[in-house]
Amino acid sequence: MAAFVLVEIDIHDKELYKSYTLLTPATIAAYDGKFVVRGGEISVLEGEWNPERIVLLEFPSVEKANEWWHSEAYEKVRKIRQKAATTKMIVLKGVSDQYD
Repeated sequence: MAAFVLVEIDIHDKELYKSYTLLTPATIAAYDGKFVVRGGEISVLEGEWNPERIVLLEFPSVEKANEWWHSEAYEKVRKIRQKAATTKMIVLKGVSDQYD
């Protein structure tokens, strides 16, 4: 079942963050992941949530998403992002109708 990584990003060093955006795609592709949303205009429909930047990644499974997150290649790139931005990130399992 597909898994999605949802990321909320508040960038405080735009130049450093640019280097992160150049290095990240190869690390995601190595784990059969892809970008679904990468930035773009945000319109709030309800509530007070107004993130600066949202990224949504899709992986074939939660396991693949976790392999990417823990990979040596992404660890190096992740450190760049952590210096350039404040981030909230979660992994979500694909469609489910369970509410328990």
